[in-house]
Amino acid sequence: MSEDHFDVNRKTWNEKVKIHSKSEMYDLEAFKRGKSSLMSYERNAIGDVKGKSLLHLQCHFGQDTLSWNRLGATCVGVDLSDEGIALAKSLNEELKLDTEFVCCNVLDTSKYVQDTFDIVFTSYGVIGWLPHLKPWGKMIGERLKKGGTFYMAEFHPIVWMFDYLDGKQVMKYGYMQEEAIYEEHEGTYADQESKMISKEYGWNHGLSEVINALVEAGLRIDYLNEHDESPYNVLPDLVETKSGNYISKDRLYPLIFEIKATKL
Repeated sequence: MSEDHFDVNRKTWNEKVKIHSKSEMYDLEAFKRGKSSLMSYERNAIGDVKGKSLLHLQCHFGQDTLSWNRLGATCVGVDLSDEGIALAKSLNEELKLDTEFVCCNVLDTSKYVQDTFDIVFTSYGVIGWLPHLKPWGKMIGERLKKGGTFYMAEFHPIVWMFDYLDGKQVMKYGYMQEEAIYEEHEGTYADQESKMISKEYGWNHGLSEVINALVEAGLRIDYLNEHDESPYNVLPDLVETKSGNYISKDRLYPLIFEIKATKL
């Protein structure tokens, strides 16, 4: 059943690549000139990557993967979207970098990537596309070297409890809802004026599910941090701070969480 969900999502992400690659948010021309797409949370957490190997899960069209490569990591990026991977490979060639990109469902990564890595990385709007996290955690454990680092930055589960489609927040979905959430709407987070129709299946995952999936896969949690500042202005009525991040006006709940873990 979820294969049908993944197929719908793949088609939508293929369309998103065409929109996002031209969007102000992704600012591809500035990226080509050398601007990093990485945000402060992940840069501060992972630190110096020179000489390290890094696997980037759900990499979209590869900007973050290529940004890590520019910082000295040997990188592999994985994504479901064949259009995204095609663009990522094109950028890699154009920028004369040496990142490898693989098109597959992230849950099938171990079928396509046999190497193990110093770092496995994923960020912002990733786990909500997966129906279950135990297979995801198992794959991360398989691809990490012993003593290797897993790091994720992601929108907080509370954020996903709301429906934002009418430009306002309405609490509609369960914190630990098991059923798939289907949405169909015009535009994307990177270009809300776009006329493309996004058809998407998603799933909500509470923090305990995320943590337990990683622990069961043999990882030790180094920390879980929650932040009320988001690096992306993708929710209604956010306010920019002096740091360049964005907060909700009432600051009643966190917008972002980050987890750092080590393979035992």
